[in-house]
Amino acid sequence: MTSDEILVGYDGSDDARTALGWALDEAGRTNRPVRLAYAFEWLTVASWVGPGIAPGTWPDELARRQVEELVRDAVAGAGSTHPGITVHGEVFDGPPALVLTERSASAALLVLGSRGHGGFAGLLAGSTAVSVTGHAHCPVVVVRGSVPAGGGRPGHVVVGVDGSAGSLAALGFAFERAALRGVPLHVVRAWGRPVPEWTPADLHLDDIAAREREALDGLLADWQRRYPQVEVTVEVPAGNPAAILVAATRNAQLVVVGSRGHGGLRGMLLGSVSQQLIAHAYCPVAVVRPL
Repeated sequence: MTSDEILVGYDGSDDARTALGWALDEAGRTNRPVRLAYAFEWLTVASWVGPGIAPGTWPDELARRQVEELVRDAVAGAGSTHPGITVHGEVFDGPPALVLTERSASAALLVLGSRGHGGFAGLLAGSTAVSVTGHAHCPVVVVRGSVPAGGGRPGHVVVGVDGSAGSLAALGFAFERAALRGVPLHVVRAWGRPVPEWTPADLHLDDIAAREREALDGLLADWQRRYPQVEVTVEVPAGNPAAILVAATRNAQLVVVGSRGHGGLRGMLLGSVSQQLIAHAYCPVAVVRPL
């Protein structure tokens, strides 16, 4: 595995195939190879569910060969739909979260479907997604919704920014993706309304919004110089960050957040905001950790 690859968590489910399609489109834009990773976790469960195997039975070499065939078929299918992209497939032994986290150290991007089966059962419903997005060594994209054939969803890129290291890494990632796609970038800096009992009488919400906008403009200046071709819109709303960002994804093709935030986006990953996005966003969700 090389550090420029796009790694895809793959288990043959519909959502895994959707994630693979998104990854292949991304590879076409970035000129990167793609590697499918199937986590074969039969040693750690009492029963195993996989292609051709009835629930409640222990897998054997036949099951392993069926999994390998599943991955080979996916690689072949990817080669036929995206002939210009190098695609590899590999079966790994171990729990999905651990396998994907370890392998992400040698990847440029990790792509997951929103839900899976077999080796990736309960990918978002349980702890796997939180673990992977919280500990991966590269940006992670969780693909939600359908991906139209031949180029992905229409719309802009959305990024949540609060000035934390994670959000600044997300900002750079978002600018790069917007430039690659030739679409606008919508930057959101959400802030919480002050508690009335603790707020000076001469402090007005418009003043807070102006200060938030000024701080955001300072963060954007360098990136706008690097990517002058990217049209940027800015929003500094007061309110619940999760609800604001979910609403902002309605017409977007990608939303990007940092792994941890502060201020209006505090707890971006381990709190409610990223989990709300992963569960309810209308588009794929990218979680970026500072290197």
